[in-house]
Amino acid sequence: MAVDFEFRLVRDNLQERRVAEVAELAARHCAPCESGATPLETDAIALLMPALHGDWALAADGKSILRTLAFAAYPQTISFVNAVARIAEQEGHHPDLIVLYGQVDILYTTHSISGLSENDFICAAKIDHL
Repeated sequence: MAVDFEFRLVRDNLQERRVAEVAELAARHCAPCESGATPLETDAIALLMPALHGDWALAADGKSILRTLAFAAYPQTISFVNAVARIAEQEGHHPDLIVLYGQVDILYTTHSISGLSENDFICAAKIDHL
């Protein structure tokens, strides 16, 4: 019993920390990519990925992150897409979207640097709050 209690305590603590990390990341705003900026290194990506919802996946080449969301019907899908569009416009950082009847695929990458930037993670965290 004590081990089960300790496991639940550790699990709950990790969950609370993840929620706090997402909130902190989502509270930030995108910064314009400066000329000569470089993509995030693998270790920086590894630190940021756990702050996002577990459905976000890092592409095999490490240059983008992707999340697929399912919806019951088309109106919910479009409402979500519109909410993502508002975030993109507010932050000046736009994802690639594939919109299907009950599904949206979101892909973030920073095209100007051919890889991931902190902006991709900030916007992904904002989407996690929708």
